[in-house]
Amino acid sequence: MNISHLFQLFENTKVLVLGDVMIDAYFSGAVTRISPEAPVPIVNLRNKEQRLGGAANVALNLKSLGAEPIICSVKGNDADGNRLKELCEKEGLVTHALITDYSRRTTVKTRIIGNNHQLLRIDEEDTKEIEEPIEDLVYQAVQSLIGQIDVLILQDYNKGLLSPTLICKVILMCKEHNVPTVVDPKFNNFFEYQGVTLFKPNKKELTQAENITEKLGLEQIKNVASIVREKLGAERVMTTLSEDGILIDTAEETVHKPAHPRKIVDVSGAGDSVLSVAALCVAAGASNELTASLSNLAGGIVCEQVGVVPIDKNVLFREASELTL
Repeated sequence: MNISHLFQLFENTKVLVLGDVMIDAYFSGAVTRISPEAPVPIVNLRNKEQRLGGAANVALNLKSLGAEPIICSVKGNDADGNRLKELCEKEGLVTHALITDYSRRTTVKTRIIGNNHQLLRIDEEDTKEIEEPIEDLVYQAVQSLIGQIDVLILQDYNKGLLSPTLICKVILMCKEHNVPTVVDPKFNNFFEYQGVTLFKPNKKELTQAENITEKLGLEQIKNVASIVREKLGAERVMTTLSEDGILIDTAEETVHKPAHPRKIVDVSGAGDSVLSVAALCVAAGASNELTASLSNLAGGIVCEQVGVVPIDKNVLFREASELTL
């Protein structure tokens, strides 16, 4: 499968993104002095911005790549929840499966940036698990959409949406409908994602799940990825290794792609771009080699920009074509 054909297959791929949505807010400006009140920099505020984050940023990445994402998540009954829905609609994202949970607030991560460097982050959130009536509504929303989609993404930020029971029921439903499942896990619920198609932890999450604290070499990481894959019964474990690239482990092969040299500015959102490309590759039936190469490239590209931003399809296509992936 060549790059042109793969990108054509991305077009109109229907993807259900089930996961924690949030607002990424940015207060940015110049730092020219230190506060006389405390040894902290003073930011002369120049700009305020709100962007979609979490699972909503995954949806933006998918849309940027030509796919048709549907967000299934919960938001609070608050001003931030209204703003989140407005941002989704402004970006042309489908929101009819975005459910209001009256018992929680909408997650907002506010980053304070001075001279293009992040100085501080403030989180507003509730991380308790969703209650059973809300879980039922989420499950029903997935059930109503399962026959329309080509792949389902579970984007877990441990904000309470993806409970063990919901994870289990949704994966079972996907199996019954032959819909591939792609997972971006966090520390909680790590081994709840039994039998998924592609499981994408980062190196820290992978080693922490196995209670490993020492620094590992590539061959050792390959062994850990294989152990985790077998515990999960997953088809593929794709581990992001930061500056060491990406590793995909299956029962048949292990593929490693080193990172491309980049001027790293901000790693925020890189995992979302990697996940989005990987999910579309899974839906398209791309090889592990091509999936690893293209996902790796996408993660590097978004790291060259400040803040959480979706991958630019044209840039990704151009660089992938130049590298003859």
